Amino acid sequence: MKPFSTLVQHGPRPFLSPLSTHSFTTKASIASAGKCLSHSPPKSPIPSLFHPCVESSRLSVRRCLPEKISTSFEPDRASEDGLGQIQEIKPTEIGIMKILMGANSILPHVVLASTLLALTFPPSFTWFTTRYYAPALGFLMFAVGVNSSEKDFIEAINRPTAIVAGYTGQYFIKPLLGCLFGTIAVAVFHLPASIGAGIMLASCVSGAQLSNYATFLTDPSMAPLSIVMTSLSTATAVFVTPILSLLLIGKRLPVDVKGMMSSIMQIVVAPIAAGLLLNRFFPWICAAIRPLLPPLSVFVTALCVGSPLAINIKAILSPFGITVLLLIIGFHASAFVAGYILAGLAFHKAPDVKALQRTLSFTTGMQSSLLALALANKFFQDPLVAVPPAISVVIMSIMGFSLVMVWTKRRDRVAS
Repeated sequence: MKPFSTLVQHGPRPFLSPLSTHSFTTKASIASAGKCLSHSPPKSPIPSLFHPCVESSRLSVRRCLPEKISTSFEPDRASEDGLGQIQEIKPTEIGIMKILMGANSILPHVVLASTLLALTFPPSFTWFTTRYYAPALGFLMFAVGVNSSEKDFIEAINRPTAIVAGYTGQYFIKPLLGCLFGTIAVAVFHLPASIGAGIMLASCVSGAQLSNYATFLTDPSMAPLSIVMTSLSTATAVFVTPILSLLLIGKRLPVDVKGMMSSIMQIVVAPIAAGLLLNRFFPWICAAIRPLLPPLSVFVTALCVGSPLAINIKAILSPFGITVLLLIIGFHASAFVAGYILAGLAFHKAPDVKALQRTLSFTTGMQSSLLALALANKFFQDPLVAVPPAISVVIMSIMGFSLVMVWTKRRDRVAS
């Protein structure tokens, strides 16, 4: 076959009918034409224009392009196979990770904005009175149940040691720290006993759902483990929190153990159980309401953060308000550090020890201050008991997500 340049210089070859048998047809041209005619069309959906054998729409014949030109137009085999194989895209199941990646991504900013708004313009939150705390927290617990399943709780079987360590941090180390800082508040700074009781009450409640999100941002693979830790501490809070409150606060203020158990059952256990059952037996209902839960949860959390600050603004800005603020900061900072050290001692041989340390740090340092706030407003007559939990809601969130920023940057720096 002549080069393409020769064809351009001397003009196109005369049209040869497939039935003609001219004597000047050489063996080489016959072999080349036979090779082109026998070439099967490509399987790729790319049009035949890009194939060496181009089909003319007017003459309905195949003309063979030169070898050099044809190789440049021939599609890549790897691309051809990739285009030929159509992969079936299956819809993924919406789980708790999808929900966490939704509207909750703005939660740290919402917490900070609610804090500033409550401090600068308290009337914006004072309408959300204490009687709404229990239903609001119940809604948040219901959202947790809807976005969870029995599979999340089965994860606990895989790493029981980590679950025990997290539970120890929640209900042993943290109450000890609460007792320490509550005693310091009364004995050293001579604050009212109700302030010390509020600090201790904040240390006796279950883990915060925000710890799950903080873990998800820092170590996504540890998020299921964090969910199990928080869920276990929340489910058992109905028994543990009243007993710890009686042991730590009972000598200072009267504690209604039965009343606390009943309230925690209504606020925490029942909504989570309702969400789990709804997700198990009526998944189509959960699928319909699940997209609405993240923005509603963020809105409710903003109200629960801003309202306590706005209602207790006078106590927070009082002469001892700064002292309470510093004590709460010390309490949470000690809890974050204690959880980190505990995990380092317990899992120093584990390949993912750093991720476990960060996870247990969040689990120990962040507790459900909203639950402590609801219990303080319902079972204690002195309104000062609610001041430490109200401050704890904000401090816990700010410190937790500050650690997220620090650890995420450090992780990315190490990875790069």
